[in-house]
Order: sequence, then C-alpha cells, then structure tokens
Amino acid sequence: MSDATLTVRVARKWHEARDICGFELVSDDGSPLPRFDAGAHIDVHLPGGLVRQYSLCNHPEQRDRYQIAVLREADGRGGSRAIHDEVRQGDTVRIGMPRNQFPLASDAPHHLLLAGGIGVTPILSMAERLCSAGIPFDMHYCARSADRMAFVERINAAGFRDRVRFHVDDGDPAQRFDLSTVLAGAPDGTHLYVCGPRGFMDAVLNAARERGWGETRLHYEFFGGAVVSSGADRAFQVRIASSGKVIDVPAECTVIAALAAHGVDVLTSCEQGVCGTCVTRVLEGEPDHRDAYLTDDEKAAGDQFMPCCSRSRTDLLVLDL
Repeated sequence: MSDATLTVRVARKWHEARDICGFELVSDDGSPLPRFDAGAHIDVHLPGGLVRQYSLCNHPEQRDRYQIAVLREADGRGGSRAIHDEVRQGDTVRIGMPRNQFPLASDAPHHLLLAGGIGVTPILSMAERLCSAGIPFDMHYCARSADRMAFVERINAAGFRDRVRFHVDDGDPAQRFDLSTVLAGAPDGTHLYVCGPRGFMDAVLNAARERGWGETRLHYEFFGGAVVSSGADRAFQVRIASSGKVIDVPAECTVIAALAAHGVDVLTSCEQGVCGTCVTRVLEGEPDHRDAYLTDDEKAAGDQFMPCCSRSRTDLLVLDL
C-alpha cells in the first residue's frame, strides 16, 4: 500500500438511510482529485488514529468529489462510530489514494451486479460506469428493509433504473430475491460481482459455483473479514528472518500484536484480513489462513499470509521481515 495521502474536506454529510451516513469529499485546495475506477476504495484516517477502508460510490468520471457511505456498526471496532459521531461537515480528513481490488472485467459480454446492504457502494459506482459506457448489465439490490436501503432516490433517477431490481426481506414475497432464478437467467459469459454481508456473499458464490460458474467470472469484495476463532487456538512462534529473533505468539494474541510488543512494526489498516496491507511472506512453516484477501491458489501456495488475523498450523513460522 502506498503511504501517500491527501487532505480533503467534507463538503457534505447527510443521513442516507437507517444507520447510514453519506459523505462527499472534495480537495481542500479545489484541485481535481486523483482518478479512480469503479470498484475502488480509499483509506480514511479517522480520529483516534483509526484507518478504515470505504468504497467510492460516485461516478468514476467525477474528478471534483469522492462519495462514500458508512454503515454505523454497533458491534464494530470503532471506525464507523468515529466517522458518524466525530467527522462533521466542513472538517478536513486525510485519505489514501484510490486502490482497486474489485475491478470490472474489461472483456465481459454482460455483467450481473448483486448488492447486499451497504455493499451497494462499489456496486453503484460499477452501474454508473457500465451505463455510461453502454455495456449490458443487470443489478439486484437486497436489504433487510426499505429504510435500510441507501441511494434509492439516486437509483430511481438514474439512466439505468430499468436494469435494477430491489428486494427487501420484510416486503411482499413476490419481490423476494430468487438467487437461483437470477443465476439461471444470466446470459452466457456473464461476469458476476457481489458485495455485502458475509452470509449473503457466501450464499451467492456457493450457488454460482454449484451452477458451474468459473472462478474467473466471479468477483467479490468483503466488507468484513473472515477472521474466526475456534476457541481452541494454540500458541506458536514466529522467527524474524533478518535478525533470527524468535517471538512467542500466545493463543489469545494476533501475530501483529505479538510482533508489535517486541518492537517489530508491520503496516496494517483494516486488521480484519480484508485489505491486504499487512501481507507478509512466509519462508518456512504452514500458515493457517483466516483472511478474505488471498485467493484460494495463494493460500494453497503457503508463501504469504495476513498476520493481522491468520495463525500457524506448525509450531514455527519464519517470516520475511
């Protein structure tokens, strides 16, 4: 990840939907903002030293602003509360340069966009881009209830409104999301993009794979990591290759925390295994992968891992630090 940041001003902050605030960010000096592609996100530096990633949800051709929307999470780690409660209209904040780990496939004949809850943010930017380029797509937006749906007015006023279907859990059964029917009706060669809660994404991806969709046609971005604890995590050791120093990692401690306690700093951001900032090469040992960033092939190779959340299947991991 690049350390480069820029200062932006919160030109507008608004209530977008239940527990969701929207933020419009503009350059503090009025200059155009760096370009971004649909699906990109930025790091936002928040009060208290927190850094969180938020997807850009405006049209990629807009250079005068970035728009993000943030769901307030009562059981989160403080980032959503900080931006909801402490960042006000008119404030300046530091952000990182746009990065894209969720890009549109340039050669797809058709695109299927599936959004769950706040996962609509990158999906909306994709819809804007595809519409302006005249590329065929369909979009389905699912939420628990209508009051939790963000950007409904914007979508209803958009040129792609006829390509979008809304689905709410508490609505008329006739409008419920029928995943099997949606997948079956996709034209040959369609690429699928999904973003939302983990359960929603797992259901979509598993159903697509069962229907024979190849991995190259499945694109996804997790908003929460795959960090899991079995309650039976065991202690292990890591060795720093450059110094030979061996550090104990207790069962209840992350590798990142153990390293930091011994003066070994690794750049981190999300701390959930989502963003890829802390990816570290493994020279010896077998990682126990618990992230949502590495591909299945990368995990199988076993030569890198995410120390913010992953652990070890062997007694020792030798890290390229």
